[in-house]
Amino acid sequence: MSELYGVSSADPLTFALIPVVLAVVSLGAVCIPAYQASTLDSTLALRGE
Repeated sequence: MSELYGVSSADPLTFALIPVVLAVVSLGAVCIPAYQASTLDSTLALRGE
């Protein structure tokens, strides 16, 4: 039984596309905050504590 209508259980495009989409989303979720944190001045960030 398929959860997605019109997609078979052995669809190679789906099996190839889903990991790529998950990898892009997870990299974005990690890289964007890391980039923002790297642009902060470390002394100002530590002084705030």
